[in-house]
Amino acid sequence: VQLQASGGGLVQAGGSLRLSCVASGKIFKEDDMGWFRQAPGKERELVAVSIHSTDTNYTDSAKGRFTMSRDNAKKTIDLQMNSLKPEDTAVYYCNLRSPWKTYWGQGTQVTVSS
Repeated sequence: VQLQASGGGLVQAGGSLRLSCVASGKIFKEDDMGWFRQAPGKERELVAVSIHSTDTNYTDSAKGRFTMSRDNAKKTIDLQMNSLKPEDTAVYYCNLRSPWKTYWGQGTQVTVSS
């Protein structure tokens, strides 16, 4: 499986961005898919995850501002990010976790200016 992320960019605080990730290869609805981010000097952290295509969990800082959607037929996950804050600045990675292996996309930079 390969993951291709897109949609990052530079936006002012309060603005919005939409990230997209498309998977190539075979995926299953039981796979977990989600978005992580890594800010400079910090560890990679979870932003949102779709658990077995049934539940979507968000980190506290994303709740109410970010919405993740998943389309298994298109093999995509999107992350709509609203009310962006400078602390959201990071490289965002899409992720797929199967029972056998974890896959990462190449990352897309999101920069929020104050």
